[in-house]
Amino acid sequence: MTRARQAVGAYGERCAVRHLVDAGMTVVARNWRSDLGEIDIVARDGEILAFCEVKTRRGTTFGAPAEAVGRSKARRLRRLAARWLELHETRPREVRFDVVEVFVPPSGAARVEHIRAAF
Repeated sequence: MTRARQAVGAYGERCAVRHLVDAGMTVVARNWRSDLGEIDIVARDGEILAFCEVKTRRGTTFGAPAEAVGRSKARRLRRLAARWLELHETRPREVRFDVVEVFVPPSGAARVEHIRAAF
């Protein structure tokens, strides 16, 4: 991955965190890694624990960002969430899988769309 793409992705994650916090959620973990992969954001939404995948795009040439979360990615995120829950003492009332889309235009502010219970 190029540095430019890494920078856009990091910017998108910062925008996503700001959006979730502004929406009243509490970020529990960012970029949590295990041997299975990485969870972008783990956040509390009241009694719900949300595992969030952040997808950042500069355009829609390749479709909406959420379209990049297919079956295999969703399956991997479910396994990652199970691992995260095994390793932490948290026992949430409910677990949810969200996708946070971040659209970064050539100029101006990014636009964030939070898709709750995306899969």
